[in-house]
Parts: sequence; C-alpha cells; structure tokens
Amino acid sequence: MTGRDAEGEPREHHDEHPSESTRPLASYPAPGADPAARHEAPRDDDTQDFPLLGRAHGDVPKHAAGSGSGLLPVAPAGATRARRTAVPGWLIPTVVLLALVVGAGGGALGGMAYQTSRDDDGGSGRGSQVGGTEGLDVDTSPPLDEDNTSVAAVASELLPSTLQVFALSEDGDDATGSGFVFDTEGHIITNNHVIESAVDGGTVEVQATDGRKFEVEVVGRSPVYDIAVLRADEAREMAPVSFGSADDLVVGEGVVAIGSPLGLAATVTAGIVSAKNRPVTTGNADDGASYINAVQTDAAINPGNSGGPLVDLAGQVVGVNSAIATTGGISGSGGSIGVGFAIPSEQVLRTAGQIIADGEATYPVIGAQVQVGGEGAGEGALVDEVNEGSPAEDAGLVEGDVVTAVNGQVVTGGAELIVALRSYAPGDEVELTVLRDGDERTVEIVLGEQTG
Repeated sequence: MTGRDAEGEPREHHDEHPSESTRPLASYPAPGADPAARHEAPRDDDTQDFPLLGRAHGDVPKHAAGSGSGLLPVAPAGATRARRTAVPGWLIPTVVLLALVVGAGGGALGGMAYQTSRDDDGGSGRGSQVGGTEGLDVDTSPPLDEDNTSVAAVASELLPSTLQVFALSEDGDDATGSGFVFDTEGHIITNNHVIESAVDGGTVEVQATDGRKFEVEVVGRSPVYDIAVLRADEAREMAPVSFGSADDLVVGEGVVAIGSPLGLAATVTAGIVSAKNRPVTTGNADDGASYINAVQTDAAINPGNSGGPLVDLAGQVVGVNSAIATTGGISGSGGSIGVGFAIPSEQVLRTAGQIIADGEATYPVIGAQVQVGGEGAGEGALVDEVNEGSPAEDAGLVEGDVVTAVNGQVVTGGAELIVALRSYAPGDEVELTVLRDGDERTVEIVLGEQTG
C-alpha cells in the first residue's frame, strides 16, 4: 500500500493482501473520428481489495487506466476498521470504481468517506461570499434570480461560456474533455488530467458551442488539485462564467453539469448536491496523486465531462466536474450511476489564481509521513515519520501519533488527512486532534508550502 508524506514524497507500506486488476474501460475517439468508433483500451492498473480507485495517467488510451495506479481507500467516519475483502457498508453492495471522466476512456479515481454536516445558507445568489477571488478578474454576481428553478435558464446562460477540450499528444494518444471561460483575459479552466498527455510536444485545442475551434496555450497546471489553466485570445471574446460558493451549497439543492460526455458537446444534465466534503483521491504516490475535498452530485456525468462546470440554479459555477463512480461487473460499464464529484469553486479559484500569477500552484504541507491504509485504517492517520525542521516537528508531532481530526473535522486515515489539509492554504494555522499513548491532545500547526 502506498503512503504519502505531506511533502508529496511516496512511501510504501506493504500489506499481506495481493492486489487485483480492474476491468477494461471504453476509450473515446480523437477529434474528427466517428463518435461510434470506440475501442476497448486495456487496463493494467494495480488495485487493492478495496473496491475504490485507480487513475488514468493523462486519461488517454496509452495509459487507459493509469500506469500502476494504486488505490487509496478512505473509510467513512464512525466506521469500524474495514476488512479488505468487504465493501464498505455505506455503499450499495457492489464493486465500485471511481473513473476520471475524460473522453479518452479514463482510468479510475476514488476513495470516499464521511460527509460533514452543513447547515443554513440556502441555495442561490452567493457570489459575494465566495472566497479566493482576491486579485482575480472574475465575476461573482449571480446572472439569474435567486429563486430561479429553470434548468433551461441555467443552460442558456452557461452554454456560451463552455468549451470542448481536445488534448492532442505527440504520439497520437489523444483525449477529450470539457472546460469553461474563466475571465475576460481569455483564461480557460479544465482538469489537469484532461490535458497532461499533450503538455510535452502535443497541442491543446478547444471548440466553442458556436463551432469555432482554436488552439490554446497551457498557462500552468496543478496535478495535486487536478486543475489546469489554458489561454487563447479568442476566448477573450467569450463571456466568462460567474463563480458562486461551494462552501455555502446545501445538500439537496439543485445543480447543473455542463460538458461534452462521450464526445457529445454542449450537453446539459441536472441533479442535486448529494453530499459535500467527500475526500476523494486519484492516482498513487508515484504518479502525482490528486486529493480533492469534493462536492458529490447525482447530475449525470460521463467520460468527457471532466473540466466542465457544475453550476447552481442562480447560474454560478460552484465546482469543476472531475470524477464519477461506476459499477463493476462483467459488463465493465463506465457510465454514470448518479455518483459524480466536482472540485469546489473555492479551491478552483485559489489554484487558478496562483497559476495565472506564477505559472504554478502551491499546496499546504506539514512535513510528516503518514500511513495510507494498513492496520490503522479507520482509526485515524498514523504518523510514520516527522521531518526535521518541518511544521510538524515545530508543532510537537512525533512518530506514532494518530491524527483523528483537523479543526474538528474527523479523519479516519492518511488519505483523508491529506485531503482535509489540502482544503486549506499554506500559512493557515490548523488544530489537529491527536491520540498519543491513548491520550487525546490538540496540536496547533502552521501549514508549510510545496509546489505542485
């Protein structure tokens, strides 16, 4: 099993349980190809007995399901330590794989845990409250009435700002996804996993809903947060989206997903916010894992939706669609089963702002290696090692500590701890709840910084 320290360095933890392989996923054609001309791309990613996760490296046929992608299981809060042969009780009793939803066929993404409760603020029109907009030329005023219930109105408002993204790699392993216009300077947001195959020697193109197609430059990308920023002069002529607050979403309120599932551009689906603060991990420590504190939705999301906007009924973007859960089994179906995940708007704004300003993004670290899975899974994040001179050492963390909460938010394992920490920014002070020799204590720690 793979562990990862807060500096992003992998650490291996071996379990006595062998890994299994996952089923093939359909791959989708390059631009200009017959949309029906799909082929089965072999998957060679390593999984573990937990029925969750794996990740496509670039989500292209070359790495159709990742190169040695590993699973980072995250147990639900309050659950007893999971048996590695059992499906977590909070899921329907069937094998589940979380698939990155990019059109080239996708790998798997996964690891979900508990949902923190959220309360009061109701529905729409929350643009003025969204954080992370400082220094950005972005719109936060709701384009529709706060009491709007029309999905058609949302679609009419957002479709002109939505794009289909084509990543054309040098060796012909092409991918498709979605994106949207971020600001008046021609910046475009998509997922890193949509375009990463084209970064070295390839090209990235986008197509607007009016049929215009143009090449874009990659301004920068963050594998850690699975966000990429593109730019094109042509996009300056397009209307940018308005951003709302994912933090203020209420479970059960309506949302709309827009993108290009299965290569079908300008597709609109509707649903609700199913849950918030879902810790989701993609990939493995050797392959640039992403850790997302995701918004869960039942709006239909399919391969090709990656990078497209998740929008509230006031017409404001509250997330970037990035992953789906798919049922396993003989058919190997990779389509929507009503469990999709989006990167929250606050994280998107923070990361995109850093990329636009500096060409790269930073993420918070504590400077301690934590175990992902293993014997302590479900009981907290076991600290294996504390780096010398790190924030963790300065705060008094020691090897053998078990972190059980971050600012009161329960964490049940190492992956969940990393997800929780990465919802903050470098320099933030957080309170960790720690078990040491059976005694509970609190530790104040100022988060350090890494680039990625």
